[in-house]
Amino acid sequence: MIDHSALILSETERFADVLAAADPSAPVPTCPEWKVADLLWHLTEVHAFWAGILASGALSDADCEAVEENQPPRPTDLDATLALLDSATVELVAQLDKRLDEQPAWSWFAADQTVGFTRRMQVHEATMHRVDAEGAAGVEITPIDPEVAADGVLHAIDVMFAWWGTLPGFEFVPAESVVALTLSDGAPGGGSRTVLVRPGRWRGVGESGTSYDEPGILRLTDLAPDAGFAGTADEVDRWLWGRGPEPEADGDPAALEAVRAVVAKGVQ
Repeated sequence: MIDHSALILSETERFADVLAAADPSAPVPTCPEWKVADLLWHLTEVHAFWAGILASGALSDADCEAVEENQPPRPTDLDATLALLDSATVELVAQLDKRLDEQPAWSWFAADQTVGFTRRMQVHEATMHRVDAEGAAGVEITPIDPEVAADGVLHAIDVMFAWWGTLPGFEFVPAESVVALTLSDGAPGGGSRTVLVRPGRWRGVGESGTSYDEPGILRLTDLAPDAGFAGTADEVDRWLWGRGPEPEADGDPAALEAVRAVVAKGVQ
């Protein structure tokens, strides 16, 4: 069973330790628009923001905007940012520990406005940014625990790639193919686990009147796959989140390319 609070703390501690010894102006390979100092500030403001969401009892977009307006300013040096990260992380975990998963709380994902969403999301946020930090510092990437990585695969599919489906008027137009994501150690106890997805397109018109036709995938059950990607849970998880190379691939080329197109768009 995943201990979300312990993971947020441990992943953030590793993140901070790595970046404390890194060059603040060094680039972050997995986030090309950022330097190390930007990556550090990003996770700091993320933890401060979600601690504020929970502490304030925010339930609406207006509540969220009020929390954003009260966020701390960005410090001017690395040590001050590290100190703020530490205090924000402690407060985030304290707020999470006071609440049950089913309690309501604002989130950016319209389909799940609960504390449980924030708890789960912040584990994967901290984990992937720890991977970013290790890559930016040029140190060995610490493998993600298989149970956490397997959950990260599901979170990527069901949330990070599926948020289009929470927008009014958007529909998923499926392709006929089925693709298997095989996690060699992703089942409870360390056995193999297969996650089936169907590629397709998210189509709709946004509030501004812009038409969208974006690649997507949805999770399936009990259908024979036409193609697949296979690796450890860590390898598949990091690939889906744009933090690792593509796992071994086999099968129908069009089906594989449809999933690659989703991964190439990146998590939103």
